[in-house]
Amino acid sequence: MKTKYYYHIVTFGCQMNVHESEKLASICEKMGYALTENREDADLIIFNTCAIREGAEDRVFGNIGALKRMKKQNKDLIIAVCGCMTQKQQTADYMIKTFPFVDIVIGTFNLANFESYVEAVKHARLVKQKSRQLDLWNEGEIDESVPYLRTSGENAWVNIMQGCNNFCTYCIVPYVRGREKSRKKENILSEIREIVASGKYKKITLLGQNVNSYGKDLSPQVSFAQLLKEICAIEGDFKVWFMTSHPKDLTDEVIEVIAKEDKILKDIHLPAQSGNNRILTLMNRRYTREKYLGIIEKIRQLMPNCRITSDFIVGFPTETEEEFQDTFNLVKQVKFDSIFAFMYSPREGTVAAKMEGQIADEVKNRRVNELLNLEKKIQKEEGKK
Repeated sequence: MKTKYYYHIVTFGCQMNVHESEKLASICEKMGYALTENREDADLIIFNTCAIREGAEDRVFGNIGALKRMKKQNKDLIIAVCGCMTQKQQTADYMIKTFPFVDIVIGTFNLANFESYVEAVKHARLVKQKSRQLDLWNEGEIDESVPYLRTSGENAWVNIMQGCNNFCTYCIVPYVRGREKSRKKENILSEIREIVASGKYKKITLLGQNVNSYGKDLSPQVSFAQLLKEICAIEGDFKVWFMTSHPKDLTDEVIEVIAKEDKILKDIHLPAQSGNNRILTLMNRRYTREKYLGIIEKIRQLMPNCRITSDFIVGFPTETEEEFQDTFNLVKQVKFDSIFAFMYSPREGTVAAKMEGQIADEVKNRRVNELLNLEKKIQKEEGKK
């Protein structure tokens, strides 16, 4: 009889998913499983998925399909799929139908119950009953009961909120992550004190779909700037970073706190997405090119050496060549330290996917390469300085 059992986690997508995989790892170890990097040795395989782009979903499907052979060879193998993809009902339905050998399909809101799903599969197999566990919640509270098995070296992720209220027309996140919910300030500060006291971590990264919106749903309200101040008041040798910021919510107060507090890294990721006001309106970003440039100016006034990075989407529906040039010129003007540029990818269930004027792939491909080549040129010129 086997005496040692192993788990293997495959994580797709953002840092929030990485952090949630740390929660899953903690649950697995509590159940007596040990980590293996070799998928072939695993008794429990978990895919923590991402739905932000079609390519991410295709990679997940490819990985899951490859496990069919393993499941035939090892009938005791448990395969679980969770994360943002499973929160999309149509995708979850397709997965359940196409991959009948997957034992557990759950969403982003019920990860804390993962042990119960695994135990239910095991029990059903013992009594030779149907063992699949399919449990998708549309909404849920932030779980505070399960610890994290931190796996990111000297960096400790700390989730301060989940969900998003912005409904950018290209984005699936509000539909799979739900509305914004902030953790209580006391719980966040308590977690960070424990992290600092352990002496293992030099960097603490605050996570949320839109960290600048932190605390608006709390009673009484707590601003993100206030939270940052109280984190920096904690004694200890550590640095603080956060992601991701939305320009419409990045207040002067937050910028001033970043500039003043030595513990906060002078490094701001501020997605612009487009440099054209009409496209920004179509995206429902709720700021203008001028507003965005004003925020950049404020940051550089107070922190001349601050590292500023950004995200851009090219080929949004109806984007003209002239409107793309507005984005190109914004990158040229700001001279970001780094950018991430993506071709627009329609996500079923979003407003933009139904818009007329979808841009041809070859046009999107050319534009994204122009933007990335500009970034390389800027970095080369700035490097010489």
